[in-house]
Order: sequence, then C-alpha cells, then structure tokens
Amino acid sequence: MDKIKLHQIDTRAPKKFQKEHTKKELQELKFRLEELQNVLFAEGKHSLLIVIQGMDASGKDGAVKNVFEAVNPMGCRVIAFKQPTAIEMKHDFLWRIHQQVPEKGMIHIFNRSHYEDVTIQRVHNIIDKKTLQQRFEHINNFERLLVQSGTVVLKFYLHISKEEQLERLQERMSDPEKMWKHNDRDMKEREFWNEYMHAYEDAFLHCSEAAKWHIVPADQNWYKEYFIAKKTVEALKGLGMSYPKLNDNIPVVL
Repeated sequence: MDKIKLHQIDTRAPKKFQKEHTKKELQELKFRLEELQNVLFAEGKHSLLIVIQGMDASGKDGAVKNVFEAVNPMGCRVIAFKQPTAIEMKHDFLWRIHQQVPEKGMIHIFNRSHYEDVTIQRVHNIIDKKTLQQRFEHINNFERLLVQSGTVVLKFYLHISKEEQLERLQERMSDPEKMWKHNDRDMKEREFWNEYMHAYEDAFLHCSEAAKWHIVPADQNWYKEYFIAKKTVEALKGLGMSYPKLNDNIPVVL
C-alpha cells in the first residue's frame, strides 16, 4: 500500500455530510449494531476486535461510549491499555494483549493497544530501529493469527487536528465535568506531534497485512461516531450470520 500522509487527510467531515442528518443515521446504525451483536453472540462462530488509537483528546473514550451504548454488555468488553506494569514488562510486548482478545461470540474494544509499543516507545526512543521492525512483523503475525481464527479486526485511528486537540485539552482545565481527564503530561506530549505523526504513518504502512487501518476524521464527534458505527455494522453484516436453529443447540454425545 502507498504510505498514508496524515497531513494530507482532512480531520473534519466531508462537506456532503450534514450534522443532523448524520446523527439520525448514527441512531439507526446503533440499532442495527445491537441486532447484529445479538446474532454474533448467539451464533458463537466469529468474534470482533476493535482497535482504537489516536492522540490525546482525540475522543477514544467518547467513541466507545456513544457508538456501543446499545450493545448488550454480556457480549462486549472494553479494555483500556495503560502503561505496562512491572510484570507485563517482564514478558514480550504482546503478552498482555493476547490475553484480552475476544472469544467466539464476543466484541472486544481496545482503547489503545499494541500499537502503543510502536508509537510512544518509538517517539521516546525506548526501542531501537531493529526492535521496531521486529515488532511490526510480530504484529502482522499476531493479527493474521486472529483473522485466521475467526476474529474480524477493525482498526481505527482517530485523526484530530493539532488545533482541535489544544482546544479540548484546555477545556479539560476549565470544565468541572472534564477536569478528571486532565493530565499535565498531555501538553508535554504535544511537543512531539510531528514525531507521533511519522510513527503512526509507519505503523499504517507496515501493519496493514491482515487488517487495514481506517483513518477517521475526528474533529467533529458526530461524524467520528457515525464513521466507526458504519464500518462496524458493515463488517458484521459481511459475516452472513444467522441465529442457530433448534437442532443446532442440541449437544453432541460422543
């Protein structure tokens, strides 16, 4: 694939999309997602892994909450990957990730993921170039294994502008309902903006073999949520699922 250049991709919705109409479509997609998730859970033949990446304040938490609010909690788990613990650091970088992949019938959502290990660790020179290339290879093999085992992998990068990010970070310091999200380190990380863009672009280029990346314009939450919901519904519809018939539930006695 050609290398994605993030500065060439708009962070706002295409002009043909109108806010109110798109929000109505989003509600319809949520209902459809609820229906499809029920069939996924009942059939138990496939699973769905959704990976959400993005810069600080790009709206990862909001996307998870608002897109999947109608989904049955019994069939969906959200895993937020933070800085690795001391025990996790004693294992390979995919050890903690592999434990959280979805079993058949489930949707798992990664709020940040194994891609932190080829972006933030690269930006801060925690790993060298050789290790970076090795990790790209491991990620491709890992995602290929998931796909071959019946897991659909959807990867979303929430593409926010530097200006919109600053506005949202500042809002966290003034809005009482959002102050809990404030972290002094977020402003410091803005100094590495260009380095992060290059790191993500390389990740898109080298880690799209088993599951391609979707670049989501994220300056407007209503479009970001619509985009994710639409791609998720399309992926589930593509599985051709159906509810098991009565005889399908009769256990086989060996």
